[in-house]
Amino acid sequence: MATMKIKKGDTVKVITGKDKGKEGKVIAVKDGKLFVEGINMVSKHSKANQQNPKGGIVHQEAPIDASNVMYVHKGTPTRVGFKVVEDKKGTKKVRFAKSTGDVID
Repeated sequence: MATMKIKKGDTVKVITGKDKGKEGKVIAVKDGKLFVEGINMVSKHSKANQQNPKGGIVHQEAPIDASNVMYVHKGTPTRVGFKVVEDKKGTKKVRFAKSTGDVID
């Protein structure tokens, strides 16, 4: 599988689906899918346990495919690319915003 262009902690905007236009912070990345804060919320029925002694219906984020979101850089959604840059320690592969050319990390 190719390297993920979106990482945990990034701010993303949903470009398709029921939450189109919403922005949120990535909570987790797993197998090409993202868990984004407040996006793709589902109701899950949980049985009573020690963490939740009452049980009942719990609202939580469901995974959304990485192809359905765009990275937000300086307030605008942009595509993400990779490039190799030279530094004191040698070469390093970094992410950059394709709209501006700025290095993300």
